Amino acid sequence: MKVLVTGAGGMLGQDLCPVLEDEGYEVIETTRSSMDITDAERVGNVILSHQPELIIHTAAYTDVEKAEIEREEAHKINVLGTRNIVHACKNYDIPIIYISTDYVFDGEKNTPYKPEDKPHPINYYGTTKFEGEEAVKELDKYYIIRTSWLYGHHGNNFVTKMLLQNPEKEIKVVDDQIGSPTWTVDLATGIVNIIGKKYGIYHICNSGEVSRYQFAEEIFSVFGIKANIVPCKSEEIKTNAKRPKHSVLNNNGRYRDWHIALNDFAALAEF
Repeated sequence: MKVLVTGAGGMLGQDLCPVLEDEGYEVIETTRSSMDITDAERVGNVILSHQPELIIHTAAYTDVEKAEIEREEAHKINVLGTRNIVHACKNYDIPIIYISTDYVFDGEKNTPYKPEDKPHPINYYGTTKFEGEEAVKELDKYYIIRTSWLYGHHGNNFVTKMLLQNPEKEIKVVDDQIGSPTWTVDLATGIVNIIGKKYGIYHICNSGEVSRYQFAEEIFSVFGIKANIVPCKSEEIKTNAKRPKHSVLNNNGRYRDWHIALNDFAALAEF
């Protein structure tokens, strides 16, 4: 099967493409330079030229903080860009896998969110990703995959942010935001395993839940770093974007525990 991946140069894309190739798929890697998703004509021409049998749409504006300020850009990429991909899928009858986020939820639920739960984003990034979901639902053949607290070797994320801190200085980390950290390699494997299954919405994330503070503690622990981590509340940290307090996703126990994934990530990391 020929699979076109948008955002192939991103944190997820760089792990996803090799996994697809290992499974025998013919992968067409596209980046902003080769197919700017905000350019509808360009999107149509590239997809017509390659004629993929499946599109995995990972390209996105992912900076939660900046999205509150750069709203036009975030909307252009996450909403208009996704609509351009959807339009091409509709024209050429191509199924799509759309990567979404736990941030489509408000975090007010005390139990893990199920795929059928109604989204209610509380920041602009989450809003644009939900609007992207709505665009994808216009198709008959789609997979919406929500994931959470993503980290990997090929981009900026919470894990790399922690490791770049000076461990001798006080590091404040919120202890009232709960989620499920997910390694890009495990998400990539989960995406590949979804191909061919029933269309619909899926939650793919590592299992278990943890606060940001506890996650930070574990990060430093697995890397053998003694750090001065101090718990605090979200209100103590000035941010542009509001974060959901409890955005754990229900994955029906299909994926391994986040502790195990983090240890495997650390074993391969170069910091």
